[in-house]
Amino acid sequence: MAPSDTTRRLVITGMGAVTNLGHDAGATWQAMREGRSGITTIEDGAFNRFGEFDWRVKIAGQVRDWDPAASGALERRDFRRFDRCTMLGLTAAVEAIQASGIDFSNEDLDRCGVVVGSGIGGIGTIEEMLAVLIERGPERISPHTVPRLMVNATAGNISIRYGLRGPSSAHATACASSGHAFGDAMQYLRKGETDVMVVGGCEAAITPLCIGAFSTMRALSMRNDEPERASRPFDKLRDGFVLAEGAAFCVVETLEHARARGAQILAELVGYGNSSDAAHITAPDEEGRGAASSMRKAMADAGITPEQIDYVNAHGTSTPIGDDAEVAAVLHVFGDHARKSSGGRLLMSSTKSMHGHALGASGAVEMIACVNAVRYGVIPPTINLDHPDESFDIDLVPHEARERPVRYAMNNTFGFGGHNVTLIVGRYSE
Repeated sequence: MAPSDTTRRLVITGMGAVTNLGHDAGATWQAMREGRSGITTIEDGAFNRFGEFDWRVKIAGQVRDWDPAASGALERRDFRRFDRCTMLGLTAAVEAIQASGIDFSNEDLDRCGVVVGSGIGGIGTIEEMLAVLIERGPERISPHTVPRLMVNATAGNISIRYGLRGPSSAHATACASSGHAFGDAMQYLRKGETDVMVVGGCEAAITPLCIGAFSTMRALSMRNDEPERASRPFDKLRDGFVLAEGAAFCVVETLEHARARGAQILAELVGYGNSSDAAHITAPDEEGRGAASSMRKAMADAGITPEQIDYVNAHGTSTPIGDDAEVAAVLHVFGDHARKSSGGRLLMSSTKSMHGHALGASGAVEMIACVNAVRYGVIPPTINLDHPDESFDIDLVPHEARERPVRYAMNNTFGFGGHNVTLIVGRYSE
């Protein structure tokens, strides 16, 4: 295998999404620009049965009023074969591929691959089939159970749909999953092993077990009376994250390949870094040392300085300790470039204030924000930042989007287990 060539330029040519902000990438971005919340009171699903108990947490970022067959990516018969996680992911991937304009019938399919990130995968199927087992017995378990619940199911189904015979894999590194997926895709492309990668993340974890488990950890916001105001990263009154579902995908290819087929180029994918806190299974390193290392590695990989980063899309989950650690890391890495008190020009926001925390899909959803920030010079806001923590000496873009040219945008995703991933996208120029 050839060594990685960091001079090989990589570009993003298509994006797709299904989120609680919108059922495609364009609608998701428009909601981010407008600062609209997608957090609501949980609606009961066919197998969720949320109403049976007195739930401490009653809010989430559900994808509502979504018909999986409406986009044409799925047929009604697929509903029995796929978990909701895969249906979300496959729909977003099909949109990204169609938006890129690529025709795989004209491609060397051995040089086209897929990498997908998901923290939990088909958890809905697991819960559903466990109920069937208990209530109706083992013979009534669906034969589709295993291929539905696998974390790699989405990657496999994308590759099958398009006949992609290149590298195909899945990452399950909690909330850093789709960040690692992008990093892997970059390595395949840089090594010259592939020309095109379909990469992203999906999650459908708004289920009784997940809501209950995160709730007993005291990780979730309990602002049930004001769902749209519950996710409030960097605000002094933050009380936990809001669990969300969704999917987002990009088509990433080498610049040479994109130019050869006359593709529209949305942004350039220039840097990747990852690290481990090696501190605690759920809590981040309080000083943000692992996160800082990830950011430095990504900038070194991109060959740029901190002063060239104009925007950071923060992991910013709205947990007290997590937000503290990330701010500490950013201030340590960027110094006066980040400090408002020193006239720093760095802008940082958390779009999770609008769409909540989609676990392993979050990094991919936030890639939509980063790509569009460099394309349009619009930085989405951190909504609900009503009582900013005075110790956070960074411009956190409160309440309303900001217009400013963005050369490079940084995307941070940090996960349970101490996993840290940083990606950097840049404005494309010849």
